[in-house]
Amino acid sequence: MRRLPIYFLIDISESMVGEQIQKVEDGMATIIKSIKTDPYAIETVWISIIVFAGQAKTIVPLQEIVSFYPPKFPIGGGTSLGNGLGQLMFELRKNTVKTTMDQKGDWKPIIFLMTDGVPTDDTSTAISEWKKNWQKGANLVAISFGGEADTNVLSELTDNVLNFNNSNEEDYKKFFKWVTDSIKTSSVSVENNQSGFELAKIDGDTISKIDLSKTSKNKSKLDSNYAVLVAKCQNTKRPYLIKYKKLINPSEISELGLSTQSYRLVGGFQIDNNYFELSDSESVNNRINSEELIGAPTCPCCGNQFGFAMCQCQKIHCIGQEEKNTCPWCGMEGNYGFGSGGFDVNRTQG
Repeated sequence: MRRLPIYFLIDISESMVGEQIQKVEDGMATIIKSIKTDPYAIETVWISIIVFAGQAKTIVPLQEIVSFYPPKFPIGGGTSLGNGLGQLMFELRKNTVKTTMDQKGDWKPIIFLMTDGVPTDDTSTAISEWKKNWQKGANLVAISFGGEADTNVLSELTDNVLNFNNSNEEDYKKFFKWVTDSIKTSSVSVENNQSGFELAKIDGDTISKIDLSKTSKNKSKLDSNYAVLVAKCQNTKRPYLIKYKKLINPSEISELGLSTQSYRLVGGFQIDNNYFELSDSESVNNRINSEELIGAPTCPCCGNQFGFAMCQCQKIHCIGQEEKNTCPWCGMEGNYGFGSGGFDVNRTQG
């Protein structure tokens, strides 16, 4: 039986932490459950999941749908799309069965690329390799979560660039049903000896086609849609992320048409130590002033009241009501207090 390989290349950068990555996990579980009941898909579909942040990793090697179990997604630092594409092409080279005199090879692989931000690396080499070796031999669908991805880069990879309006839980259900239906229609297509690539219809609202003629190049290696800070719990020594979302505020002098930018707290989210393994190995020195950040969380690991305290080593951690607290990054013990005015703090690439 000829295989229809389906690859999911998913952005797990800091901006995905929290509700977004949980909905992706739930959505993948829904896809698998539905496909396992489809008589066409269960015979042909094989699935793999590759994730990328600063580094890329295959968390589910290509396998038949019968034995597939949805994974838990990690979070990493940065949005290295180049590394993600590199890992995808490595898996394609390793797994693709070609047609020979003795056997029929795989149908063209289908790749669903999902990202919510801008690349924080140089993607030119990976894109050049993709165009040269894989663009004609695979079907790639690039999906921008929330319309905040760099669509100019995505358009270099494929003509199938879509926007997913991820406003609420119902939107996520519609989106993952569309992905499921697209896989099912493609599996029917291969069974009927057709192209093997038949996307389900889009509604133009939750999922819409992006006009690639209106894209503009984003040269920044910093995702400005979010401000995310890395912190550690003083008591458990576990890392967590503090996530803020960009907020545009109209100026008080409305007739000038000016606005100011700040970031409102989304929440604090406990993460695993593999965050550092999946983060960009290059030193990043992006700073943001605390006065631009609205709100501060409690510690998501131990419940300490203050989850945003900065040590002299410039790292963030939680503190409690104790007279002295110890920085879990450098081990320095000291007294903490509240000061007036803002201070600069390191932010991730997002």
